[in-house]
Amino acid sequence: MTLQLVKPDKNWYSAYQSFYFEWDESKEKMIPWVIAQFPDDIDKLLAFYDDHHSGNIPQNWVPDTTYWLVDEANVIGVVNIRHYLNDFLLESGGHIGYGIRPSERRKGYATIMLQLALKKAKELGIKETLVTCDAENVASKKVILRNGGKAADDYVDNDGNIIHRFWIDA
Repeated sequence: MTLQLVKPDKNWYSAYQSFYFEWDESKEKMIPWVIAQFPDDIDKLLAFYDDHHSGNIPQNWVPDTTYWLVDEANVIGVVNIRHYLNDFLLESGGHIGYGIRPSERRKGYATIMLQLALKKAKELGIKETLVTCDAENVASKKVILRNGGKAADDYVDNDGNIIHRFWIDA
């Protein structure tokens, strides 16, 4: 099986819809946040991704690029790479957010997707990549550590949630 990160396009749209609806049915929080954007209209979805990549974004946001992790026929995961950090992202969001569809978890895909995303981040000129996860997300912590994550100070948000922070050298 060949896995690759692809920029979202119409050729993968039905596979993306399958990914989206599976996640939606799980009732889990959609991570990264871009998963929930315009799932019923491919043109709006692609325009949204293009706007965010080019920096046509709300004030206080940063440009970002989204990729889909695909095999020969399926969208397995989504990764979102922020081009630089603002104060919020430095505390709790990091450079990279990623998620694997529920039926494909625990198969090593997240580790591969983060590895591929780190290469994309390096192409964007990011020399040190911040990746974060909620303290209770043990699987994500393992993925980050497998990709060379070095623990930084944790961040505690206003609700008392602990966010683990890790730096990964390019």
